[in-house]
Amino acid sequence: HVTFVSNNAYENTPESLGECFERNAEGMLKNMAIHELALLVSFYDVTVDNIESVTADKKFSSMQTLPGPSGKEFTDFDKIKFTIKTKNGNEVSVAADRCGGTDSYATVTDKAGEEVFRYYMPDDEDKEMVKSLQAKYPTAMPYFFTQDPDYITVKERVAKHTVDGAPAEGIATIGIAVETLKVAEYLTPILQEQLK
Repeated sequence: HVTFVSNNAYENTPESLGECFERNAEGMLKNMAIHELALLVSFYDVTVDNIESVTADKKFSSMQTLPGPSGKEFTDFDKIKFTIKTKNGNEVSVAADRCGGTDSYATVTDKAGEEVFRYYMPDDEDKEMVKSLQAKYPTAMPYFFTQDPDYITVKERVAKHTVDGAPAEGIATIGIAVETLKVAEYLTPILQEQLK
């Protein structure tokens, strides 16, 4: 079983999360967890029409209503974990935590639930680059640093596509992006209802 885990490093305070909820008012699934959902659409056949079930992990997950800097209240997940089962037999999980730190990772577990593999982002090589970027840009969001090598790769591949017209290798298409947004919009009210 594969679980994709995305973490951000917001302070676990009403002020910090309220600012986050307001600035990212589209909601966690269409913001922070959209990358993981794109992986599910791309590699696990997850589409709105193909989802058989989605189950929130109620022990892990949390949803709050907090005021943002404007004073307006926003409801969103500060952390969410869920498992999707598809009609064609795929099963995959996503976990996202606004206050979970700067490292994101994917795990593979066997049928007994024992972890057999874990891949971290950033890896050991990228951690040195992250330290350098943090020193150079101390006020930037920490997740920009861990994703910096990926941003560069995406920009290079899209620029190459723009020049030569060849498909941008390993880059999500507009079709995948549209389906990913549909999945996020479909899942949000279902998960909200499960956490009430």
